[in-house]
Amino acid sequence: MFKRNLTAAAVALALAGPAFAQDAELAKIREEIKQMKDGYERRIDALEKRLAEAEAKAGKAEKSAASAQTAAASASSRPASENSFNPAVSMVLQGTYAKTSQDPNTFRINGFVPSGGEVGPPKRSFGLAETELAIAANIDPYFRGVAIAALAPEGGVEVEEAYFQTLALPAGFTVKGGRFFSAIGYQNEQHQHAWDFQDAPLAYKAFLGGQLKQDGVQFKWIAPTDLLVELGAEFSAGDQFPGSDRNKNGATGGSIFAHLGGDIGASTAWRTGLSYLRTSAQNRAYDSDVDSLGVPVTNSFSGRSRLWVADAILKWAPNGNSTITNFKLQGEYFRRTENGQLTYDDTAGSNLFGGPVTGPFDSRQSGWYAQGVYQFMPRWRVGYRYDRLNFGTVDNGIVQNGLGPVAVDFSLLAPHSPRRDTLMLDWSPTEFSRLRLQLASDKSRLGLTDNQFFVQYIYSLGAHGAHKF
Repeated sequence: MFKRNLTAAAVALALAGPAFAQDAELAKIREEIKQMKDGYERRIDALEKRLAEAEAKAGKAEKSAASAQTAAASASSRPASENSFNPAVSMVLQGTYAKTSQDPNTFRINGFVPSGGEVGPPKRSFGLAETELAIAANIDPYFRGVAIAALAPEGGVEVEEAYFQTLALPAGFTVKGGRFFSAIGYQNEQHQHAWDFQDAPLAYKAFLGGQLKQDGVQFKWIAPTDLLVELGAEFSAGDQFPGSDRNKNGATGGSIFAHLGGDIGASTAWRTGLSYLRTSAQNRAYDSDVDSLGVPVTNSFSGRSRLWVADAILKWAPNGNSTITNFKLQGEYFRRTENGQLTYDDTAGSNLFGGPVTGPFDSRQSGWYAQGVYQFMPRWRVGYRYDRLNFGTVDNGIVQNGLGPVAVDFSLLAPHSPRRDTLMLDWSPTEFSRLRLQLASDKSRLGLTDNQFFVQYIYSLGAHGAHKF
């Protein structure tokens, strides 16, 4: 009997062991679940607390922004004190040493009507070029103002640019008004100290008097696309060459332009454009001509002038990094037509023909240039430019209709297609200074070659804005 009871107890213990083990495992699982729930609840509590804090900060920021906007609106409604802003002020110092084989005082571009601009080479020996003084600042949230004065070496001050520009127009529109460099072509908008060569290409000298600046208004629109699409129009007084002061109401000069640009991979960028300028001239005179006897005469033109400009530029830098090496290829093509009346007046000279003689005048002339500039190592660049003007066709009714003066009495309009080759080497120890050596063979004058040697310095002081592409 005792043995049977002992055996039964042993069997009961054997069967109870797995049950106890299963209960322990279940208790362990329940404990792990409880710990996980506690952990998630703590994390949720922490996230909810952070969310509440972030929402509170956002509310404060919105209130601050609203207060700032209200303050700005209030400030814009009353005059600003002199100390409420600090305009950017800069100055550019320039000078040259020049050696030329022909007298710069007798410079002319034969075959083309003189533009009246400062298109000749600098004076021989040492000379000071124009000093540029610029002041620029945002006027308020809606407008920006820029004033640039050119201090002439011989004394006097000329307003080079003075304009306002909008800051807050929607949809990519901007308006500029005052005196400014026209946006036609590529180089015209750039200031002289930003050029890659000491002087302007021959086409700029012959067709725009070196550089076209005008008093008027400019409208520009940039499309919201990855590809640069820029369209614009300008309306001006038209009193600068190739126009003249007509003392007339309205806009006597105007232009339209379109520019496209973009990137080719990570290393190359490009831009191309087409521009059209139309203006009218009334008694646009030049007195640098001489008749067949070598006596000075005055010629003047009245009529319409139309100019087309096509431009293109390509810039390359390894992976977009231009600090070590880079290359820039640039070119522009000009085509001008003029038609109207030409007046020949030798009254102050030989008076061979008894006073002024007027006849029809029509011309179709063109010109172009191409240049390349290569930075072969940091701070050092070398460049070459080729200029060419094409005489085209010039119909002088005074000569063709036998009104008195003959072709030799119009020496400046003698058939001639000028050209020029230019080499340059410059060193820029910093972005604020540049020294340049330039050599040129200039055949602007009929039958003469002017071998030119220039050394130029450019120093920039103060806060100067970035140059255009």
